[in-house]
Amino acid sequence: MIPRLHERAHRPHDPFEAALGRPVSPDEGLTEYTVVAHWPGLDEFAQDDEDRIWTSVEWAEHLDDPRLNHPFPATPHDGLAFFHVEVHLASHDRELALQEWAEVAHRLARAAGIEIPGKEQGARWIAVQAQPGRLDLIANLIHIDGTWHAPPSNVARRLADEARRIEQDLHLVSPDRATPASRPAARKAPTASAQLAAVLTQLADEHDGPLAAVRGLIEHTAHRTTHQPGAAGTAHSLLLLARRVYAVQEDLHRAAAGLAQSPVAVEAPAARRSTHRSP
Repeated sequence: MIPRLHERAHRPHDPFEAALGRPVSPDEGLTEYTVVAHWPGLDEFAQDDEDRIWTSVEWAEHLDDPRLNHPFPATPHDGLAFFHVEVHLASHDRELALQEWAEVAHRLARAAGIEIPGKEQGARWIAVQAQPGRLDLIANLIHIDGTWHAPPSNVARRLADEARRIEQDLHLVSPDRATPASRPAARKAPTASAQLAAVLTQLADEHDGPLAAVRGLIEHTAHRTTHQPGAAGTAHSLLLLARRVYAVQEDLHRAAAGLAQSPVAVEAPAARRSTHRSP
């Protein structure tokens, strides 16, 4: 699975057309077989239109709304607000089911910092699966509340790492299909920095890490508390706490990345045996 990060765009139509492989149209309805995933808040936002199929133009306008409502966010000044990443299956990978594409979309959105747990007024994003073996994630970095949220500086690395984990979880890579050229010649012993980075990465892991489990329990409790009489303030406080846990995970990822990039000591070459003979 190979992710490709595009340059940011000024409007959603350009990445949308690249994802579809054709121009957007006011007459072409897109079903859940094309728009396979989207930002969580859309279900409540579009509950009155649940029986109506949106056209590609309507989807583009929906993504564009926050930019039109908040034309002057704090940053950036270049107006390039639309994030676009596409991911391709490898030639030997099997076809994915609709639910699997949706899982890939949500995991990439979280890895890119587009979908932030506990943030109710976050980014609008959709995932389009319109071409064989390809998924496109398109997001507006101007959030619904008018704030700007740029992806982390190491977003390309995070997407690539998440793609590797997705391959393993969905059984897209089989050792018996690996070519000799793709196999490492030898495995080097990890350095102390690499070992510490691995520990931090495990702590911050979005799927199996202990902090992710704690955050999930907090979010679940918050959503259940929302429906309790007089507990709206408590639910809001819990969601804020979940965001703080998520921020800790982000800090741990950055610390792990810093350790992983620490310079490795290079061993001095062994002294050569002299070939000069004494007279």
